[in-house]
Amino acid sequence: MTFEEIEKLIAEINQSDITKLDLDFKGGHIKIDKSQATPVEIGEESPVGQSSAKTLQETNHQELSNLDTPKQKTLKIKAPLVGIVYLQASPEKPQYKKPGDHVNKGDVVCVIEAMKMMTEIKSDFTGTIDKILVTNEQVVEYDQPLITVIPE
Repeated sequence: MTFEEIEKLIAEINQSDITKLDLDFKGGHIKIDKSQATPVEIGEESPVGQSSAKTLQETNHQELSNLDTPKQKTLKIKAPLVGIVYLQASPEKPQYKKPGDHVNKGDVVCVIEAMKMMTEIKSDFTGTIDKILVTNEQVVEYDQPLITVIPE
């Protein structure tokens, strides 16, 4: 189902007397229950039984669009020690890797400084850099994910 089809379905259900819908399709699942309270932050009064098209349509577009395309598996490069991560060799040099860059197993993707010792962090995978989860000069913890890679 496309996002537009889902939006249309939500609008039609909100204009009808239907209070619940549970739909399975091609690896996706939609559940709408107009009888349940709308999610609210702690401390607010819950308008029990209320639901609106606006609330349902404000559902994250990205989540809905993922229903018709399977998620790609990503692998994480994690910090092997505590320290300060550097995404480039020096301030005037380019970043080791950026999202979309190809990476081979053994390529340096960043450096972690701990107790004045620099440790090169190398990729354990061959693939494409998906996301860089840290910022330059950020303090990282042991086993903290640094970079995600879409494997080949």
